[in-house]
Amino acid sequence: MTNICGCLVHTRPERVAAVIQALQAFEGGEVHGHEGGRIVLTVEDTPDKRASDQIMDMHQIPGVLTITLTYHHFEDIDETAAAVSVPHH
Repeated sequence: MTNICGCLVHTRPERVAAVIQALQAFEGGEVHGHEGGRIVLTVEDTPDKRASDQIMDMHQIPGVLTITLTYHHFEDIDETAAAVSVPHH
């Protein structure tokens, strides 16, 4: 199963650059944009850690005020692979 979480991170405006750098250091984290102390982030499961556990760890980054889950998608990898496989003729 794959989990993808969309999050809104609120941080102190003077800490935005450092927080973005710390967020992107997470294997499953990807920053998509920021403005005025708000950062748009997606977090995916990795082989070693669930997305939800990564988000909990991200709360410990200095300068992070809140992380709000705004979107959650999960799918069974086996079902997805079967749906996109091409039949052999």
